[in-house]
Amino acid sequence: MLAPIAWRTPPRHYGPWELVTSLLTEALVARGVEVTLFATLDSMTSGRLDGVVPAPYGEDPAIDAKVWEYRHIAHLFERAGDFDIIHNQADFPAHAFCRMIDTPMVTTIHGFSSERILPMYEAFQDTVHYVAISAADRHPRLRYAATIHHGIDLEAFAFDPIGSDDLLFFGRVHPDKGVREALEVSKASGRRLNLHGIVQDEGYFHREVEPRLDDRFARFHGPAGGLARIQALGGARALLHLVNFDEPFGLSVIEAMACGTPVIATRRGSMLEIIEDGVNGFLVDNVEDAVAAVARAGELDRRAVRRSIERRFSAGRMAQEYLALYRSIIAGHERSRPGLFDGDDRSVLDPAAI
Repeated sequence: MLAPIAWRTPPRHYGPWELVTSLLTEALVARGVEVTLFATLDSMTSGRLDGVVPAPYGEDPAIDAKVWEYRHIAHLFERAGDFDIIHNQADFPAHAFCRMIDTPMVTTIHGFSSERILPMYEAFQDTVHYVAISAADRHPRLRYAATIHHGIDLEAFAFDPIGSDDLLFFGRVHPDKGVREALEVSKASGRRLNLHGIVQDEGYFHREVEPRLDDRFARFHGPAGGLARIQALGGARALLHLVNFDEPFGLSVIEAMACGTPVIATRRGSMLEIIEDGVNGFLVDNVEDAVAAVARAGELDRRAVRRSIERRFSAGRMAQEYLALYRSIIAGHERSRPGLFDGDDRSVLDPAAI
């Protein structure tokens, strides 16, 4: 399992790709699969940790992202023959090595940061097996092996049957994420907004967010991890996810709902696949719709909100779908290693491990 190195796996606070990598790794190990996690050396796993990067470049300015990313990838590919399959969670750089090895490779595409990265996907789609994280994020010029929604560790998110009167924003402070819109909805509805996340666009923060903050009605708390994260996600009337782009998935959306907090989201991207309108939240088209949805949020059954996530977005379900994909890929690979079909319970091909 190849993790990104921007943050620790699992992350201390922000780091959605690293979080999904950790969740999947732990769920696979719990099912008896032998997983080697290639990640920063301060990472934690119940599998086998391997790596060469001393610390995440998002936390340590001495770590040059480009230099250490390629050393990280090279370290895994030098051991490619030791594994039944390589699962790349670290975007396109690993594709540069894929034709130099015989081990089959899966890449989970965690969304397209720009159309400019498409050449590093399109050119290798005959070799690498791509997984989309939502139907909405499938690119029309790529072939996919599967669409697999993310899952979370439901036990890590305590159910809050009450919430509070406050609203919540949880995510990157960036125009794409609709922070200004959330502030407008908060003001129009007369409810306090608690904002949690990293500042990804400093100019936007100083121009659109900071002038609207005050201690009484809109507070920016920065990134939240651990218990503070759970308390923030559960202790709200609703999460405002008024995105201005086609959201590939949205982990904070299912995390909030796992705590019982309904989500009010823009009718775009994967939100149509996650939000069950009137059950676990509301889909809206503008600020005015969102204000009306805030007024209705108290009508939703918070237990039903939680159940909607238990039913569809557990880490166990995610692991089962990936295991089925691994088995299919390895079975069709002409260089399958001896022992994969002999009933070994440790094999990802063994139905008992799925």
